[in-house]
Amino acid sequence: MISRKIAIIGLGYVGLSLAAFLGNQVQVVGIDSNKEKIRTLEKGTSHFYEPKISYYLKRAIKKGLTFTDQITKEVVSSDFIFITVGTPIDKYGKIDLSNIKSVSTSIAKNMTNLQNNPSIIIKSTVIPGTTMHVVKPILEKNNLKESIDFGLLTNPEFLREGSAMQDTISPHAIVIGGSNNTSINKLTSLYKATYRKKPNIVETNNITAEVIKYANNAFLATKISFINSIANICQKIPGTDVDDIARVMGMDPRISGLFLKAGPGYGGSCFPKDVQALISFSKSIGYNPELLEAVQDNNYKQVRSISDILEKQLGNLKDRKIGLLGLSFKENTDDIRGSVSIRLIEHLLDKKSKIIVHDPKAISNTKEIFLKKITYCEKLEDVFKLSDCAVLMTPWDDYKKISSKLIKKLQSKLFIDTRRILKLHDKEIIFISLGIGQE
Repeated sequence: MISRKIAIIGLGYVGLSLAAFLGNQVQVVGIDSNKEKIRTLEKGTSHFYEPKISYYLKRAIKKGLTFTDQITKEVVSSDFIFITVGTPIDKYGKIDLSNIKSVSTSIAKNMTNLQNNPSIIIKSTVIPGTTMHVVKPILEKNNLKESIDFGLLTNPEFLREGSAMQDTISPHAIVIGGSNNTSINKLTSLYKATYRKKPNIVETNNITAEVIKYANNAFLATKISFINSIANICQKIPGTDVDDIARVMGMDPRISGLFLKAGPGYGGSCFPKDVQALISFSKSIGYNPELLEAVQDNNYKQVRSISDILEKQLGNLKDRKIGLLGLSFKENTDDIRGSVSIRLIEHLLDKKSKIIVHDPKAISNTKEIFLKKITYCEKLEDVFKLSDCAVLMTPWDDYKKISSKLIKKLQSKLFIDTRRILKLHDKEIIFISLGIGQE
């Protein structure tokens, strides 16, 4: 193993993926204030669903990965301290930095009289200026100085839920922002020793690194909203196919085909939060981000596009039994944060519809929100038996097996595929693919 000691504070998707990966090569301690989470992790079990993470987690534990719920002097004496805590949006639509501030305060309290000079690395997504104007002053309260007593770097992540381990193991780029070359070189050396394939490492200053993360996510959200707008146009033009349009657009090297898959809108723990945070931050510095607001507005309106199709086919949705297939914001995760499915359920409940749902992994998380307000089905077939119509929201592999025979069990025989994963041609059903104009 590499002779380095690493502490990772915050064991959500980013922190745990990093701990499971680095823990196979370096001495790592993972820290999280949630004691129940720590007990679960010590057993080698992830507290969320993510492909391959349990495999790497168990291997890392065998090699010495440990966990604790306290930030101690021993933790702070690590060579590298990664801060990977959550930065949610508050009720005013602004980023909530309370977790970052709390962790920074705990580190500062334990950093006096250290023999080493740890590198403190902000991996959480934070608005521009946070590292140097919020974190640095907290760390320097006890007569400590950045670049002398500790290093302070900004190192944003670019993980996709559902492939978090793969993105951790093979990052498309590593961005390191800092003001001190010694600190930057120290982290660069760690990464070069850690990755088998030499990663693309970009060195810049802290604030630029912070903006890079937001610019990246905002642009991807913009691509999604754009192709969804094209899908909505196609919906009204008989014979058009948004997938053909996106495929040809993707052939243009100036565009690329990534994130040009039309659907019910973007969700998750990053895009909605980060677009909103960037909008709020932009306004705070005197810039009106009209494009970003349009992207956000377009995304919210996608829910209404689905509702409009239902009303066009069924009329008044009051007391209509509507089945929803897929609750997680994307496949291969149980994460429902920012999920369009959750917003659609809320929208349909406002219309007094009766909701029946299925998801391979996210039912338990959804129950925490809606309790007994909706019906949950463990078996996919039950949704069709109980519903008037059904809407496919998340492209799980399980749903690729849906047949016309199954759809005919629906009272109205209406099925809406928002992801276009099915190709059905049966005149006895009403099959609508979002983004494909009906003949």
